Amino acid sequence: MPTMASIALTSSYTQPFRSFPSLRSCPIKSQPSFSLPTPRSTVRTSSATPTFKPFLSPKLPLSLSSSSSNSTSFRIKSSAGAAASVSPASVNPPAKQQWHGAAIKPLIGSIATGAILWFVPTPEGVSKNAWQLLSIFLATIVGIIAQPLPLGAVALMGLGASVLTKTLTFSAAFSAFGDPIPWLIALAFFFARGFIKTGLGNRIAYQFVKLFGSSSLGLGYSLVLSEALLAPAIPSVSARAGGIFLPLVKSLCVACGSNVGDGTENNLGSWLMLTCFQTSVISSSMFLTAMAANPLSANLTYNTIKQTIGWTDWAKAAIVPGLVSLIVVPLLLYLIFPPKVKSSPDAPRLASEKLEKMGPMSQNEIIMAATLLLTVGLWIFGGMLNIDAVTAAILGLSILLITGVVTWKECLSEAVAWDTLTWFAALIAMAGYLNKYGLISWFSETVVKFVGGLGLSWQLSFGILVLLYFYSHYFFASGAAHIGAMFTAFLSVASALGTPPFFAAMVLAFLSNLMGGLTHYGIGSAPIFYGANYVPLAKWWGYGFLISVVNILIWLGVGGVWWKAIGLW
Repeated sequence: MPTMASIALTSSYTQPFRSFPSLRSCPIKSQPSFSLPTPRSTVRTSSATPTFKPFLSPKLPLSLSSSSSNSTSFRIKSSAGAAASVSPASVNPPAKQQWHGAAIKPLIGSIATGAILWFVPTPEGVSKNAWQLLSIFLATIVGIIAQPLPLGAVALMGLGASVLTKTLTFSAAFSAFGDPIPWLIALAFFFARGFIKTGLGNRIAYQFVKLFGSSSLGLGYSLVLSEALLAPAIPSVSARAGGIFLPLVKSLCVACGSNVGDGTENNLGSWLMLTCFQTSVISSSMFLTAMAANPLSANLTYNTIKQTIGWTDWAKAAIVPGLVSLIVVPLLLYLIFPPKVKSSPDAPRLASEKLEKMGPMSQNEIIMAATLLLTVGLWIFGGMLNIDAVTAAILGLSILLITGVVTWKECLSEAVAWDTLTWFAALIAMAGYLNKYGLISWFSETVVKFVGGLGLSWQLSFGILVLLYFYSHYFFASGAAHIGAMFTAFLSVASALGTPPFFAAMVLAFLSNLMGGLTHYGIGSAPIFYGANYVPLAKWWGYGFLISVVNILIWLGVGGVWWKAIGLW
């Protein structure tokens, strides 16, 4: 058999590396500032020298030679005996495969939490199903905090565990996907996409920067004041946060050079998102019509003590502690969680220049603005037409889809919206069935017996009840669920221990809003602002607890003096 001729295959790359386009045209700023960039696509580059790793066949040994410092030649030779001449050292060992699955330690910690509680003997008065669901719920919460996987994946695993163990049926586990609140939150993200895509968000953001942009604190307070003014007119904190303020705040952050994922989150966005969220729970507590569950508190008050909480009664009692909180909380966060960009005297001038360059509103901007006005109008007056908040949002999104302002493909690409919908609906379902299985009523009765047996004054007893009522909200993904499960029991006990009934009802009603600031799932605005991904979960919970202490001190301290002055107790 004839011997195969030696084959020499030669390939040379002689383009000098210095001939690549210069990267010096990409400015790098060493100090954060209100740069007010014009929206454009961003190309990330690396200053490292490119490394070429050609595929190595065992029959084609590679020899690399460099003819000069500016050119590199690759020479590949093959012969009948080439395979035998390849030494192990000439072939790069395969790179270690990277693990793309769950973070193992947080995953084990989450599972261990649920497993330990699962095997703890069930307390008297608690059903087996309720105790098992509590163990799965706590394991899910720990997983959401530790994040071995994305939030939606952790929540879905929690639902899977509840179905696998027969703790919940499939229909029960996924029942909250029919709840309007998670869908309203997802729809809010779709609105935000149109708000930013059309440029309307940038236009409004530049107007805010033009008026208040000389300082970050001024921007923050302008948003806080705007939200508080809208609160009594829009009875859904989810609608206010998702339909109006999330798109606006995101546009402000981008306009001021604070983006997610590029290390500039703390320039402005982190502080602004956390401030807007924490003040949204304050404004919700200030008016009877500022949160969807507030009328439920008023209704349960009448059923329990036969006294009516009117709109004026609520506003009069809440106005002083509410205003103090709205002033103190943004400033406190500004001191302990400060934005890197604190002032920029040139920002108003630059914003004016950007507005001039944008020119008149485009057709899509006009459609977006008109749709937003229609949706907000239905949120305000929809009660007269029997149109709820989520129906109004669907109508608005339908207009945006029909006109092409937002496409369905863009909606599908909003991963954060779908992830938030998944984990929030899962928590609502599990928390709801904890109540249905009787665990919450058992907890309330146990607390009531314990506090009642201490023999303390009504002031101290009520203080203990307030703290227990407030911090038990870690187990709830809805203010309405918490109010429905515990409000009546705690109001009854407080009245029986000597607390003025109307005073107790008002305090519990206010706290039913303020406690939503504890977590990223405790009130409708929480997953919306958290879902923007500017603030890490650990900081969200940490600052949530700290602000909760501040709010309790303000509302029971300053509020207590005010309520004494107006004769509430």
